[in-house]
Amino acid sequence: MSAPSAPTGPAAEPLVSPVNSHNEWDPLEEIIVGRLDGATIPSKHPVVACNMPPWAARLQGLAAGFRYPRVLIERAQQELEEFVALLQSLGITVRRPDAVDHARRFGTPDWSSRGFCNTCPRDSMLVIGDEIIETPMAWPCRYFETHSYRAVLKDYFRRGARWTAAPKPQLTDDLFEADFRTPGPGEPMRYILTEFEPVFDAADFVRAGRDLFVTRSNVTNRMGIEWLRRHLGPGYRIHEIESRCRTPMHIDTTFVLLAPGKVMVNPEYIDVDRLPDVLSSWDILIAPEPTPIHERMLKITSMCGKWLSMNVLMIDEKRVIAERHHTGMLRALEQWGFEPIPCDLMHYAPFGGSFHCATLDVRRRSTLESYCP
Repeated sequence: MSAPSAPTGPAAEPLVSPVNSHNEWDPLEEIIVGRLDGATIPSKHPVVACNMPPWAARLQGLAAGFRYPRVLIERAQQELEEFVALLQSLGITVRRPDAVDHARRFGTPDWSSRGFCNTCPRDSMLVIGDEIIETPMAWPCRYFETHSYRAVLKDYFRRGARWTAAPKPQLTDDLFEADFRTPGPGEPMRYILTEFEPVFDAADFVRAGRDLFVTRSNVTNRMGIEWLRRHLGPGYRIHEIESRCRTPMHIDTTFVLLAPGKVMVNPEYIDVDRLPDVLSSWDILIAPEPTPIHERMLKITSMCGKWLSMNVLMIDEKRVIAERHHTGMLRALEQWGFEPIPCDLMHYAPFGGSFHCATLDVRRRSTLESYCP
């Protein structure tokens, strides 16, 4: 048999992935920002209610599956569009998910639900280098949330990105502790999740090159953390951050990486003496108390708690987008040597968060490095 002939056409150029992000602070070039279209109050479920005060959980249960009130949508939409315009004015490419009717019912052989919203891409997708990982989230109403991002994900894949999906969870009753009760002050910490299967939200992780930090929470269990540890392999280390929050959900109001060697921590949730040893050489910056007017509103409208002031977005090692109304946070960032860019996103809180929650940094001018000893 004759040897195969060599190709006669020009060699195909190697693909350069549009996805490249290793940490929270390298210069930002491309980002996904969520949408408010079709937002629906989360379906009633213990894993949703456990992160709310009892009175708020009762109200949420009564309103579950209905559209959010127009007055909430309109004010948040105006702020969101101004935020997108700000990002674009800074030279950052902004991608958006498709609009979805979240009130449509869906299900598996074990349960059915309506949706929630696609306002927070930070929760459902995790970027590690040139890879986007779809996460196995614990809320049934968020089961198919990444489908609204599929057009963007397929585009990234065709252009060279790696695209992975963690095992889709069953979300049966076996995953949730029966008769779960939020632990009171001084009681041992407990979580609504069992170790029946791996589940985690990407927003429980933050990245510092080869080191990731995670909080175990009511949406992230140990099995989920272990799945990601094995998936990433020996080139990465995952360190658990102990949180004193009684209703933990997402790390970005607890432990916020700002720059190499600088991390902002929540003084209510974090004991700085119990941080991982790899942070021993880092500057630990204590977040200021949130502005009271915002705190009062968050108690009524948000599942995120009063510390949403910490939910900032780094543009690079110096510039940081922060909520305009949180003047204490703006002053603290300036004192720490950063250049805060004030922006409004206060009315986004009922839909899941602020600047960090509302975004997923897809590409930073970044290389994989180690920042911890």
